[in-house]
Amino acid sequence: MRSQLCGHINESLDGTRVTLCGWVDARRDLGGLIFLWMRDRAGIVQVVIEPDSAAFKDAEKLRNEYCVQISGTVRVRPESQWNDAMATGKVEVVADEVKLFSASAPLPLMMSDEDGEEVRLRYRYLDLRRQRMQKNMRIRAAMNSAIRRRLDEQDFAEFETPILTRATPEGARDYLVPSRVHPGEFFALPQSPQLFKQLLMMSGMDRYYQIARCFRDEDLRADRQPEFTQLDMEMSFVREQDVRDTAETLVRQVFHDVLGAELEDPFPSLTWRDAMERYGSDKPDLRIPMQLVSVDEHVAHVEFKVFSGPANDKAQRVAALRVPGGATLSRKQIDDYTKFVGKYGARGLAWIKVNESAKGLEGLQSPIAKFLDDTAWQGIATTSGAQDGDLLFFGAADWLTASEFMGQLRVRVGHDLELVESGWKPLWVNQFPMFEYDEETDRLHAMHHPFTAPAVNDAQALLANPENALSKGYDMVLNGAEIGGGSIRIHTPEMQRAVFKLLGIDENEAQEKFGFLLEALKYGCPPHGGIAFGLDRIAALMAGEPSIRDVIAFPKTTTAQCLLTDAPSAIPDDQLSELGISVNKKA
Repeated sequence: MRSQLCGHINESLDGTRVTLCGWVDARRDLGGLIFLWMRDRAGIVQVVIEPDSAAFKDAEKLRNEYCVQISGTVRVRPESQWNDAMATGKVEVVADEVKLFSASAPLPLMMSDEDGEEVRLRYRYLDLRRQRMQKNMRIRAAMNSAIRRRLDEQDFAEFETPILTRATPEGARDYLVPSRVHPGEFFALPQSPQLFKQLLMMSGMDRYYQIARCFRDEDLRADRQPEFTQLDMEMSFVREQDVRDTAETLVRQVFHDVLGAELEDPFPSLTWRDAMERYGSDKPDLRIPMQLVSVDEHVAHVEFKVFSGPANDKAQRVAALRVPGGATLSRKQIDDYTKFVGKYGARGLAWIKVNESAKGLEGLQSPIAKFLDDTAWQGIATTSGAQDGDLLFFGAADWLTASEFMGQLRVRVGHDLELVESGWKPLWVNQFPMFEYDEETDRLHAMHHPFTAPAVNDAQALLANPENALSKGYDMVLNGAEIGGGSIRIHTPEMQRAVFKLLGIDENEAQEKFGFLLEALKYGCPPHGGIAFGLDRIAALMAGEPSIRDVIAFPKTTTAQCLLTDAPSAIPDDQLSELGISVNKKA
């Protein structure tokens, strides 16, 4: 039906007759001349219908989003009419035939970024026609293609794992599916293929991957959806570095294939402790050059209890953040940052403006300067690298809280003052704590998941000191977003039972929920490990989109609804009865 794509028309086709199919993106009627912008998946081209053309009467009837076929001759525009904003801006098509495939009703949206998200999602099929969304979806398709091509080259095999499985505790609520043939029993949609990919390693498959759909019934944010897509990889007979090298090579290749971008080789690496100490985050954005420094040793002796108390407690810290040129910030701006960090547990935010460092304490502007002495200030200045015109922020609290709220401040200030560098900044973070303590439930939780191997290889040693245990887990971070997380897995039943015990999962519960895994571990399980990448997040980064919803064809809202299909929806009583289900709606 067509000989060319609209976006592929260029000067080399001058004088060539072409047939195009697509949509009317815009229309201008100058009385004796009609201009159309015609659009398909490849782009937009200008079409001219002259008054003496046999197609003129048909073209007069066209409106935006009419689906049409146009035939005509390509010609180069006069140089004065070139449109540099369009890839096809040097040419146009002089039409002599116009065929209407289907008309469009008046549009319920403007087909622009000014449309609200609700109307965009309700009429997603129209929103997806826009060039921005076409570009995003093409990037995503190219990413998936590159992943498969590159992993196939490395002797990975793609295997599908079940969508209907059993509920497992992985940190979020499961979506449940009732079974008609087993009344009162339910399948669960997988939060990840974790256990199945481990079982594939036990089966001798050696190198597995899958672009998998996963489901989690949890509260949503810009980078979360109830159903999402991840790349799962698993390898047998590997150490942590083997998995990391393979995953890093893949990411570097995919970014080159899709965007032509060259990522660092090798990626830098930080331990979890160092990342929190220096950046206040386990997924730090290295494009922001500012770092946190601890000034405990310099303020431990001062009479200012807000500083000296935490400085003399090994479980706490006093962290400083140097903001280059930040002395120009107003008191109101500083107060706004104080309110901001309060949302992350800060009880306050101390600050110093460095006006003239050569004058010592007299060259400072700060409500806390009176509590410092020359020794304290010289130590702070040296450690932080403070210079004239800088602003120093200080946070004091328990080590993790102070690190986290100062890390949030670092990101906020970095963006507000436009200190974020361009480009791609990848990073590995590893040596995570094996467990984290939850005060509300008074129990340990796995920081990654219950199948992550500890750094110690002895189950009794882990049971004796779980609070200080490190894991063989690792995350890949890119521009402040965690794009992948993985670990070396537990491959002996003794260690797996020890981890379950520490997590408060007794023998009966372990057997009920994970009996198939514990059984499989008894039969010569190889050492293995892997990683899972969030493809929605990676696609959003590649497309420069702040929300993963703009790289998903049919996403849900922040309330987990599909406005397009009006899901979730009520189910007829006869269908519920067949499943043996009665509905008790919450108020």
